[in-house]
Amino acid sequence: MNKLFSFVLIGASVLGSAQIKFAAKANLLFKTDSPSWESAVKTYNDSKKNSAGFNVGLSAKVNLPASLFLMPEIYYTTFKSEIDVPSPNGTTATTIEAKSNRVDVPVLLGYKLLGDNLGVFIGPVASYNLSTDNQFKDFKENATKDFTVGYQFGAQVQLQKLIVNARYEGAFSSDQRNFINNNTNETIRYDSRPSLFMVGLGYEF
Repeated sequence: MNKLFSFVLIGASVLGSAQIKFAAKANLLFKTDSPSWESAVKTYNDSKKNSAGFNVGLSAKVNLPASLFLMPEIYYTTFKSEIDVPSPNGTTATTIEAKSNRVDVPVLLGYKLLGDNLGVFIGPVASYNLSTDNQFKDFKENATKDFTVGYQFGAQVQLQKLIVNARYEGAFSSDQRNFINNNTNETIRYDSRPSLFMVGLGYEF
């Protein structure tokens, strides 16, 4: 969590000494990786799926020399993957979800291709997962990582106050979790290196 606050403080120090434009943004998220769900005896490929998510937040745009700009942002982000685990008698399935409810702080460096109308950007993103260990019938989640670092790149088009953007997010580290059956001690391991495609709208203040 301290690392996340460090990213915020760095962004705030830059914002205090430059001309800034602020925008509210919201994006749809589509998880593009294929996580693995495995126990000691079975791989769950047939029932696994990724669900679309979303994020909402605030963005600042700081103009720099040579058509460059700095774009620190902060978002609340949510998405999930899930599988259906059949019961021993094969009648009732338990749906297990690997949820990610995160605070994301991208710090992006951009280049203006057509003034403020079209720009491209790239940079790191720090994420802190707010999800706690959840219970799914007999299965108890045991997540191993709260803080992760990834990267984003993309482009945005601005028409007066309206902003349309698309971006890709990848992760430098993997998301690993165990789901343990309290009755049988069966452990299902979730392993993912999250990647997301995002598309959304913003409005400049």
